Amino acid sequence: MFTPQLAQRMRRVRPSPTAEISDKVRALTAAGHSVINLGEGELDFPTPAHIAQAGIDAINAGETKYTAVPGSARLKQAIIDKFDRENGLNYSAAEVIAGAGAKQLIFNALMATVNPGDEVIVAAPYWVSYPDMVSLAEGETRIVQCLEADGWKLQPAALEAAITERTRWVLLNSPNNPTGALYSEAEIRALTDVLLRHEHVLVLADDIYEHTRFGQPFFTPAQVEPRLLPRTLTVNGLSKAFSMTGWRIGYAGGPKWLVDALQVLQSQSTSNPSSISQAAAIAALDGGTGFINDWIDQLAGRRDRVLVSIERVAGLTCAMPEGAFYLFVNCQGMYGKQTPDGKVIANDFDFASYLLDAAKVGTVHGSAFGAPGYLRIAYAVDDRVLDEACQRIEVACGQLG
Repeated sequence: MFTPQLAQRMRRVRPSPTAEISDKVRALTAAGHSVINLGEGELDFPTPAHIAQAGIDAINAGETKYTAVPGSARLKQAIIDKFDRENGLNYSAAEVIAGAGAKQLIFNALMATVNPGDEVIVAAPYWVSYPDMVSLAEGETRIVQCLEADGWKLQPAALEAAITERTRWVLLNSPNNPTGALYSEAEIRALTDVLLRHEHVLVLADDIYEHTRFGQPFFTPAQVEPRLLPRTLTVNGLSKAFSMTGWRIGYAGGPKWLVDALQVLQSQSTSNPSSISQAAAIAALDGGTGFINDWIDQLAGRRDRVLVSIERVAGLTCAMPEGAFYLFVNCQGMYGKQTPDGKVIANDFDFASYLLDAAKVGTVHGSAFGAPGYLRIAYAVDDRVLDEACQRIEVACGQLG
């Protein structure tokens, strides 16, 4: 009799909690329930028309064949120009690569550089995939807890204390998922000053939310401290700023030795990113981000509406985020309360589950991001739907005893 057997490495990884929430929402919807998903990290805006048209034009022009593994020459030039124009980072064609989303590039970077026992420093709250990527690369995640009182930002002393001779990478994400925390130039410099003292440590800057911020300027580590450029991988993509999650296109700039390794891994796994998506990405990167101002205004209005709703609920609090499109809500005031069917809310998972069951609103519990006691609400949804979700949450919280 056949017995299914998975590789040992599969014991080191869990399904993405955010994907699980979306799956549960889809299942409830398929069963006939009216469910609102505030757990998924994507904008509800359509991909800008000029970008979508570039993809259509590529299809019509027959640009549907293989390209070079790290992306076409035209796309690589657009990436180089973007880094130079917006971030003051200067790369050659051999130092940039495009992949099937920023996620693939981060994963490949860890797979290419992390040996068993190597440590990767991750500041919590963190994007849910970081620790599992490190585990699949057979490394050890060293979590450094950031505090709400510090604006959810990694403190230089904490970074210094976490670095050991086994440290391989430090992962920095600004604006942050799930908190929306945006590091100032001075805050990044304080961290890069620490990193300059530890020449064996690589720096991975996850800048995917670069353009979704509310007024404050953006800085990336290698821009603030050019001496870190030879050991920094700066990762970005089109998913968030250009509302292109389904196009699956990301890009990165870094030292040639590392980009070469990423190219080798990509050549033996996915090969080049979609040629159609590459054409759209060129239009996106070359066309600028002027359109995003209107999006930011709408997101700010949605953010504020949810904050007002949260203020009306006893037991919930939330600080004003500086970027991204999430609210990271403190729900510890709900602990100990009882649901109408007699269950006691003991933790953030219980509370998120209650909102899904009782209010039919999907959110993500903070423990998934390494921060128990909180709840992530993604507010990049239609205004009417968002208002309905807020009302449902308020009613469900009012029913707790």
